[in-house]
Amino acid sequence: MTNELLSAGDAGRAAARRRALAMSPQARREAIVAAAIPLLRERGAAVTTGQIARAAGIAEGTIFRVFADKRELLSSALHAAMSADDEVARIGQVRLDVPLADRLVAGLAATNDYQDRLWALIRIVRDLGWQPEHRPSPDEPQHPRHQMERIGDAIARLLEPERAALRLEPRTAARLLLGLAFGNRIQERGAGEPPIAARQLVDLFLHGALCEAAGHA
Repeated sequence: MTNELLSAGDAGRAAARRRALAMSPQARREAIVAAAIPLLRERGAAVTTGQIARAAGIAEGTIFRVFADKRELLSSALHAAMSADDEVARIGQVRLDVPLADRLVAGLAATNDYQDRLWALIRIVRDLGWQPEHRPSPDEPQHPRHQMERIGDAIARLLEPERAALRLEPRTAARLLLGLAFGNRIQERGAGEPPIAARQLVDLFLHGALCEAAGHA
């Protein structure tokens, strides 16, 4: 029985090595970064390469075959976190036949996830005093400003069915909604006040600050 267990263990390790060898260095880097980002958000810079390796299902030494050190891995994770690909895809899956408020709440949920992920990793790098190897300039597509524009375009799609009823073009309306959402999060982080819930923010965006009973001055 012991020999059988050892044989099974050896077979498993051999299979793992084959999987590791089967991936290109670039694919391996991307898989490690994908495993690292949630851990970095949860544990901060205290996360170890051993923990990242376990999350990625690889040996710790495999990390250092594709990254020079933990610093390079962290810089790569920050760079990857700047991409809004996942959030744009999520917003793109929102059905246009559900009520508008529900569509926009879903859009803001994806937006908040993007901002939370990005700010969490930026805070880690700042606290460590590290400088990423490459920091995108505002003119580069990878810069968060352009990624937020992509999110804005995705939210504009959610507004398209109501185009005729909008006072503004969908893209302009989406930009204003994101401005409210961004200010809401800044208030939370700066003043320490709880943010307004996404549904309440959407209601404010769609219907204004006055209650119907208040009338107009």
